[in-house]
Amino acid sequence: MSTKRLLATLLASTALAGVAYAHAPEETVKPNFSHALPNLPGKSLVAVEVNYPPGAASRPHHHAHSAFIYAYVLSGEIESQVDDGPARIYRVGESFYEAPGSHHGISRNVSKTQPAKLLAVFVVDTGEKPLTTPDK
Repeated sequence: MSTKRLLATLLASTALAGVAYAHAPEETVKPNFSHALPNLPGKSLVAVEVNYPPGAASRPHHHAHSAFIYAYVLSGEIESQVDDGPARIYRVGESFYEAPGSHHGISRNVSKTQPAKLLAVFVVDTGEKPLTTPDK
């Protein structure tokens, strides 16, 4: 193979890899529950179901400034990293939390063949939006 052809093949492969990365599957978020907390004036409980197709990941993000989040793995295995803590894999029945103001650097389905799902429960100032903001 000529050097020119090899270089063209490498460039094309690199370009396609970039396109594949740019279009990697992302999670879908489905509202599950939302209600004001009468014993905590100004606060609401909001729950969402986060579904990860095989190989999917959330973009790094942060949540509403007032949000305390409890996350519970319903199916599959999810790798998560909050702030400067270690990345950890959570399995069905395991949970983690995010304190207000935390940065969520990694949130992804570990499996390339099976979906994963978690329930995220927010205690947040009533009306504070958006609940999630991707990094720029």
